Amino acid sequence: MPLRTMNAVRLHGFGGPEVLRHERVPVPEPGPGEVLVRVRAAGLNPPDWYARRGMPDVPPELRPPFPLPLVPGTDVSGVVAALGPGAEGFAPGDEVYGMLRFPAVLQSGAYAEYATAPATDLAHKPAAVDHAHAAGLPMSGLTAWQFLIALGHDHPSPFQEARHRPASLDGAAVVVNGAAGGVGHLALQLAKWQGAHVTAIASGGHEEFLRGLGADEFVDYTKERPEDAVRGADLVLDTVGGPASRRFLRTLRRGGSLYPVYFGEFDDAENAALGVTVTATQVRADGSQLAALARLVDAGTVRVALDGTYPLADARAAHERAARGHLRGKLVLTVD
Repeated sequence: MPLRTMNAVRLHGFGGPEVLRHERVPVPEPGPGEVLVRVRAAGLNPPDWYARRGMPDVPPELRPPFPLPLVPGTDVSGVVAALGPGAEGFAPGDEVYGMLRFPAVLQSGAYAEYATAPATDLAHKPAAVDHAHAAGLPMSGLTAWQFLIALGHDHPSPFQEARHRPASLDGAAVVVNGAAGGVGHLALQLAKWQGAHVTAIASGGHEEFLRGLGADEFVDYTKERPEDAVRGADLVLDTVGGPASRRFLRTLRRGGSLYPVYFGEFDDAENAALGVTVTATQVRADGSQLAALARLVDAGTVRVALDGTYPLADARAAHERAARGHLRGKLVLTVD
């Protein structure tokens, strides 16, 4: 392929949203088994801003390498432009979407007009939605899927010895904390699809939105402590996670499960005494699971909500919006 250039957003150093620079860079070439995608939209995810900051909270010996300059992003929706040697399952002109190489590569060049991806990381785009909505689905949808439906891989979590095994959701009392966010609003819908009775936890302004997605109960965390409002749950998916996730242990029945998306500190002896399971997993790229999610979107079973869309050149503004928090659904960059 002759050398061409494209618009992309790059980091030349770490810091706040101001370090994101819109500039011309070479178009990548697909390697063996890879697809070149003409990107129409790129989804934003927490790893994007962690990488932008250089992951300062991670000990240096555990910090993954981020060679600069770096084009951030993992989630794309677009059109197949070319196939590398041995790439199968797609043809030029196909509309596709995917989460690229994650977590083997934490940032895979999605903030650009073109990106390459292993064909196995891609699926045909849901026909029922545009590229912006499709780009909002991969990482958040796969996170919800691999926590709640099927893990789909045998890789151990770096944070625990126990292997994560999704619990049965049919008839289960499921609580989703952070239900209005990217992972949360999709997890709520997947749990309902599987037959669960779902309690959504979010701020009060999101109640109508979440009930419209199928929430059976709603807890406004700005008015009451959710760990006091809920009892006897079979499963809590805490999409906020972190150190405060332990508070949800008291909401579970014996035999119940707590899944913190961002793993915190737990006491194995305490969990055993309470008779609960606490496990998490690391989301991984999976084109076959994205194909299943696409079928649910096309059937109207799952809806992708967008908090906002921004042109590629305005990536800084999108990251500034993310920093303000309280998102309803996903943030997406659109690419002309």
